Amino acid sequence: MAAARKKTISVTQTGSPIRREKGQRATLVGLGLGKMRKTVELEDTPAIRGMLHKVRHMVEVQDS
Repeated sequence: MAAARKKTISVTQTGSPIRREKGQRATLVGLGLGKMRKTVELEDTPAIRGMLHKVRHMVEVQDS
């Protein structure tokens, strides 16, 4: 039986964490980001969506 394919999203950091709240910087690190223009593929879950909402002004999200 084939495993169900997980939906993923591509997240690119577009904003700098400099002079941002400590929690926002920590959220970027939790997402696997930290440098400008870095892109990561993440599983599309409610927890990830909540993290993205917190830093929505510093990231660009594309559905895969």
